[in-house]
Amino acid sequence: MKISFGHKILSYFKDVEIETISSEFNPVLSVCIKNGRYQLCTEEAVYSYADKYDNFRLSFDKINFQHLEMDNVLLLGLGLGSIPFMLEKNYQYDFQYTAVEIDESVIYLAEKYVLSDLKSPITVIQADADIFMQQHDECYDMIAMDVFDSDVVPENFESFSFLKNLKSCLSANGFVIYNRLAVTPQDRRESRQFFEDQFKVIFPNAIMMNILGNYMLISEEKVLK
Repeated sequence: MKISFGHKILSYFKDVEIETISSEFNPVLSVCIKNGRYQLCTEEAVYSYADKYDNFRLSFDKINFQHLEMDNVLLLGLGLGSIPFMLEKNYQYDFQYTAVEIDESVIYLAEKYVLSDLKSPITVIQADADIFMQQHDECYDMIAMDVFDSDVVPENFESFSFLKNLKSCLSANGFVIYNRLAVTPQDRRESRQFFEDQFKVIFPNAIMMNILGNYMLISEEKVLK
């Protein structure tokens, strides 16, 4: 849904609230316009913010897409579709997306406000991403892991079995980009421990980037510029 000129201008002075709904998984899902862009928030976290979803945007700046053979992208966690939005609008990449999102209300908001304005083909599947990965065997060139329960990564998405399922669904030169919080000392400690004790066991060539209060884990350092 295109943002009206009036709302866009106003949003640079204050957040323009558009819609707030609840769901089984999120008591509050609030869409507002902020700095000319749609933003999706819960009470504790920002789920999506167009091309201002900086942890992914700044990570994408470091990835050498021009030298990667990429076509299929798997999104675990959809938000308002910030990842396909910025890859299409900011980087002009034409990928095919499969998006897995457990919350029907998040899907409704994404389709209403963002996905309908994208040219990239996006297949959205309502499912638990962990169960989806257990039952799925298609391969992808990039898997973006962005699953949160408000501001917490559920424990099952930290398990060796889940990480192995991610690896088994990568193409020959594919890679995972895994979003972790690094806001508080406890966040950073837990995320570093996860990276060293689990993620690098499954992805030995992985690298961790500290980006604006997030640790972005890349399964293959060689994909960076």
